[in-house]
Amino acid sequence: MFNVVLAGPRLALHLTRRIFAAGLGAAEAVPRIAAALDEMRATLRQLERLLAYVAEEVPELAYQVEQIRARLDAEPETDRPEPAAPATARRG
Repeated sequence: MFNVVLAGPRLALHLTRRIFAAGLGAAEAVPRIAAALDEMRATLRQLERLLAYVAEEVPELAYQVEQIRARLDAEPETDRPEPAAPATARRG
């Protein structure tokens, strides 16, 4: 009989403890979440700097490749080395 009478308060106490534990866990997670967000912001800033550098360098690289291509096209064909003959397999 007393079990039935005490079931309500036990359930209320159990739920209160679970809610308190969940709230405490959430409160403990906030600093970790804030640190992770700070690391993500720093990473994004670094990526932004890297992308800005790449955007500045790509046109220069394309220009240099075009210069090399023009020099190779200007060389006579006789100056280029002959491709090596494929090696034959040895049989022993």
